[in-house]
Order: sequence, then structure tokens, then C-alpha cells
Amino acid sequence: MTSPTRTDPDLLWYVSYGSNANAERLAFYLRGGRPPGAMVTYPGARDATPPRATDGVMLPGRIRFAARSRVWGGSMAFYDHDTPGPAAARAYLITAAQFVDIAAQEMHRAPSPADPLGEVVAAGVPAEGIAVGPGHYETLLRVGERDGLPMLTFTAPAGGRDLEPGLPTPTYLGMLTEGLAQGHGWDSARAREYFARWDAFDRAA
Repeated sequence: MTSPTRTDPDLLWYVSYGSNANAERLAFYLRGGRPPGAMVTYPGARDATPPRATDGVMLPGRIRFAARSRVWGGSMAFYDHDTPGPAAARAYLITAAQFVDIAAQEMHRAPSPADPLGEVVAAGVPAEGIAVGPGHYETLLRVGERDGLPMLTFTAPAGGRDLEPGLPTPTYLGMLTEGLAQGHGWDSARAREYFARWDAFDRAA
């Protein structure tokens, strides 16, 4: 594949630090359906084309497990970019419209061509973040640039620092662990050590 450049204005890198780092999990946001162990069925994106490329990346922040997921039942992962890390993540090369549709589903909305998120992304997401709503995954962040294209993710306001800490379910952690294996080649022992840094894996497994 030819490397994307600034001449590809419709492409960007979606960076997932949570369950979407697992490619099989992300596929449900693109094609629709209910992931194993989840309590929500997703409508899918308007464009179900698989990512054009993917790679493991490290972000200069940390992961927090907090609040309660209506999808998994336990706490969710949030990216806190203002606290030292690093945090392991996975970048997917997709279109801006696909990113908008993934974000909309994380915000518990059906994808729509009229979604105002499209204008926000087109205008450029700032590194300090922009809140597009009060929800848990309604703060968009630009976490870097790759091949001349922006790297975007979403998290909670203040990186989840204001949310009640909690434990993720084993099913959710399993999704994250598989994502680390796919994106970084980590085995379960290394994933356990990584999650133990956030006081999550050992108590929830």
C-alpha cells in the first residue's frame, strides 16, 4: 500500500487504547452487530470498509478504569493524556467519516450524515481536546500525527480523573488483552503486568 500523505485529506488515524484495539471488536462498529460478551448491538458505520492499515503505538499518558459501562457491565478504560504513562494503543487508518461513525456509536447515537461531529473533525481537533458533549467518550483529542495525517481518539472530560474508579469485567479485559497481542505482540503475562500498573487486572481477573 502506498503510504498516506497530506494529499489524502479524507484519511486519519483512529487511535484506540481500549477494547477497539482488538480488530474483531472494532469490526462491529464498522459492519454492525453485537460483540461477544457485550450487552449492546451496534448499527455499524455507513462505510464498512476495513481499516487500510494498522499499527501498535504508545501514547504519552495513562489509562484509567472508571464509571460503569452499559456495554460490558464493569468499568471502562479512559485515556488521561495529562498524567505520565505511557499507554499502549493501536492506530487504524480509516476515513474521517468512519471515525465520526465510530465516535457516534461510542456516544450511543446512530451514525448519520448530518452528525455535527463531521464538522468538528473537518475543522481539526486540537491537541488539548474538544468536548462535543458531557458523556464519557465525548471529548475528542488529537494525540499526534503520522504520515502527515492526524491521530485522533476520544475519552472522558479530564481523562476520567473526575469519575469514580472501578474494576473492568474479565470479558472486557480479555478484549483489551487481545488488542495488545494484536497491536504489540504482547503475551498475557506482559498484558497482566501492564494492567496491574493501573490497579485493574489482578483484582478483576
